[in-house]
Amino acid sequence: MEITIKEGDYKKFGVCEVTGGYIFTFAGEKEETCYIRIYDKQNQLKERILVPKNYCMGSVRSVFVSGIKEKELRYNYEINGEMKQDVYADRVIGRERWNDLERKKNEYNIYCGKEKQKFDWEDDDFPEVPKHEMVIYKLHVRGFSMDGGAKGKKRGTFAAISDKIEYLQELGVTTVELMPVYEHEELVLEQKREIPEYIKWQASKEDVIQPEEAETRVVGLNYWGYGPGDYFAVKASYASTGSASKELKELIKKMHKSGMECVLEMFFPAGMNQNVILDVLRFWVREYHVDGFHLLGESIPVKAACQDVFLSRTKLFCEGYDGPAYEKEKTYKNLYVYNDQYLYPARKLLNHIGGSLEEFANQQRKQHQNIGFVNYIANNNGFTLMDLFSYQDKHNEDNGEGNTDGSNWNYSNNCGFEGKTGRRYVNELRKKQVMNAFAMLFFAQGVPLLMAGDEMGNSQSGNNNAYCQDNRVGWLNWMKDAKNAWLFDFVKKLSAFRKEHPVLHLDAPMQMNDYGHMGCPDLSYHGENAWISGFYQESTAFGTMYCGSYAKKADGKADDFVYVGYNFHTGMNHLALPKLPKKMKWYMVMDTSNLQSPFLEEEICLENQQLFRIKAQSTVALIGK
Repeated sequence: MEITIKEGDYKKFGVCEVTGGYIFTFAGEKEETCYIRIYDKQNQLKERILVPKNYCMGSVRSVFVSGIKEKELRYNYEINGEMKQDVYADRVIGRERWNDLERKKNEYNIYCGKEKQKFDWEDDDFPEVPKHEMVIYKLHVRGFSMDGGAKGKKRGTFAAISDKIEYLQELGVTTVELMPVYEHEELVLEQKREIPEYIKWQASKEDVIQPEEAETRVVGLNYWGYGPGDYFAVKASYASTGSASKELKELIKKMHKSGMECVLEMFFPAGMNQNVILDVLRFWVREYHVDGFHLLGESIPVKAACQDVFLSRTKLFCEGYDGPAYEKEKTYKNLYVYNDQYLYPARKLLNHIGGSLEEFANQQRKQHQNIGFVNYIANNNGFTLMDLFSYQDKHNEDNGEGNTDGSNWNYSNNCGFEGKTGRRYVNELRKKQVMNAFAMLFFAQGVPLLMAGDEMGNSQSGNNNAYCQDNRVGWLNWMKDAKNAWLFDFVKKLSAFRKEHPVLHLDAPMQMNDYGHMGCPDLSYHGENAWISGFYQESTAFGTMYCGSYAKKADGKADDFVYVGYNFHTGMNHLALPKLPKKMKWYMVMDTSNLQSPFLEEEICLENQQLFRIKAQSTVALIGK
């Protein structure tokens, strides 16, 4: 059968398989000369199909092609003599192997393909976890399981994450955020620079030294995946099987059955067409049942995405927002602010680098009726939580940039020794500080975010910018899991405590008054004297009391009173306990100064105590019942 063409239908960008052939639709001006190049499995050019200039509507070309005999479609575009990949291709062929040094980044060995595999979603439904119930866990697909997290072909793949869903559930995770999983080139290749003809060396046979042939040289690795990508295709090298698309869908389907959400991180470079960005988001929701996106880059169309009816029940995480434009009451509140506003006040106080109790208290109660706030103390960009208390300075020498990359504003503290040490006092202090950080995060009203590995004491040896570290620096070391089981157990119990006490994470902002006539404010602060916060410049400790009557537990009964005390001082402090109504008493349930059992095996009743001692650099939790 010979190749025949006719005008396409312009309905959808990319390639659509229809009865008798394919419809190719792509951006192309009427004045441009456009070809479709069809390849066989050996990547040999089989057909070069000219797209007539009159098959054009606006700046869109569309053509129906019949007679393509290849069972697996491989194609690229040629526009004015230049090879182009299809922006809307849902499969990319040529990057199946991660970090393949044989690969050269050019259009002559990277081809576009077409996903044909059908997937049965069965009765899949989006969990739509409410913002006040969310706990986010962020991970890198490859780094999550390369170092002991999986075996054989599953290492570094979607399948390995699928096997860890029960582990994540045990931590109380409701939402998994994946760093870029769209197809991208991880090899950073040196750009060829043409030398002008007038200064080129004209070699002769008599020359002892002959010029070398120019070749593409690998100069780095984009391990994290931020940068331009093929946004409609799944990264092939993240699959343990032959189909990355199917493996990711199976992972998301399993997450949904477990009541867990999947959020994708998407980085869009400056200058990218905003209409394409919106098409990308709609595609991943439609084809992969994605629950949300963390949008990164410049000129992100956040407002347009918020107004898009197709994305109205898709969670959108952005680095900032410009106020009232996005605060309109919606049936489903899907906008979240994701930035460093929580990180710095928390780190400053923990590591005694200035810091304000009042600023921190404001961050702890920060909430909004119509948008959510994502809180974190550690993320992929910066120190791990353990390194935050193990290194005074960044150590990025292995990145090959002379330790000039990465932030210099880390607000870290090495607790008396730089890096690993056998000194008991230093390690105990670090252990306590990590627990304090987790406690602060889970007692905040906003959405807590855990960076993968922090729950097991993961270290990057002081590297605060491991963007190129595809090795044990950038991977999670699961071998440490048993050694740091105490930390996993603490985070698990902390997460369960937060879930058990909904007053800690109400959907609406705290009013700090008794608007419900419950006998005391919904939220109040206490220093050495009850009902007086003591937020003066020299203060280093305060208590926060949550009135349980303002929240209902899962059984429909009113929550307990919850009191959280923070002491950032290197010495002991005293905090006042407000008097409880009727015959209720205060019970201490958690104390991070108790390194062996921070969640106490037996509650300690503080009967008739109006003042209690809180040990140095520790956090306590009490319940009133």
